[in-house]
Amino acid sequence: MFIDEVVLAGVGVVGLMFVFAGGIGYFIWKDSQNKK
Repeated sequence: MFIDEVVLAGVGVVGLMFVFAGGIGYFIWKDSQNKK
């Protein structure tokens, strides 16, 4: 059970990191298009 909780926590953290990085990338992409 401990392994399952650790695996789920790790997958959740990695998923949040991807969402956070994607949001920053999207914001930079939209901001760069507005300046052109």
